[in-house]
Amino acid sequence: MAEEKQIGKIAHFFGKISVAVIELTDNLKKGDTIHIVGADRDFTQTVDSMQIEHKEIKEAKAKDAVGLKVVSPTKEGDAVYKVEE
Repeated sequence: MAEEKQIGKIAHFFGKISVAVIELTDNLKKGDTIHIVGADRDFTQTVDSMQIEHKEIKEAKAKDAVGLKVVSPTKEGDAVYKVEE
């Protein structure tokens, strides 16, 4: 059974380009699996690309705000979990 740890929350969502801004409370890197949960949302995806200030990054640290392409719409305040295999 995979374990999950909350690593941040959605700060903003850009619907037209399907990008969420996540305020991190822990590290996140490309290839990680995340689980986003909100009032009427619940989906899992792999982190394929992340950006800070429009620059592609491989890894982000706690307190970073990263832009992330998401597979499903999300809303401000939704919880973001990292899935630990």
